[in-house]
Amino acid sequence: MSNLQTYSYPGFGDWGRETMHYSQAVRVGDIIHVSGQGGWDRKTTEVKPNILDEVDQAFENVDHALKHAGGKGWSQVYHITSYHTDIKATQERVVQNFKRWLPDHQPTWTMIGVKELGLETMHIEIEVQAYDEEGAAEARKAKAKGSASQ
Repeated sequence: MSNLQTYSYPGFGDWGRETMHYSQAVRVGDIIHVSGQGGWDRKTTEVKPNILDEVDQAFENVDHALKHAGGKGWSQVYHITSYHTDIKATQERVVQNFKRWLPDHQPTWTMIGVKELGLETMHIEIEVQAYDEEGAAEARKAKAKGSASQ
């Protein structure tokens, strides 16, 4: 759907768009859908070698993707789906990150164990949906302004 606004942040996001033909986020009305974020360094695309650091980085990458799409970050997240190659090794750290990034609300969460993820060295991938009414209004204004000036 070419009429939807898609977002790919510099570095890994550009790599994903150019190499794998997908976006890091898409805005559909008041909702930002963020594709699965792993624990990769956004500039080098390398996954953190320590599994707990990888989980922490995945949460940072979700926050970055949301903000790159015009949102405010984790405070707007209402649903999370996480994919784990080793639930026992990552679940406690995920919950710690929930408490850090989501101190004022508890979104819905689906946790799924999988055999492998998109990159060979990945152990976790986090996908979210966020409600961003204010950012959607700003995006509509910017789009209308861009259309009017053409």
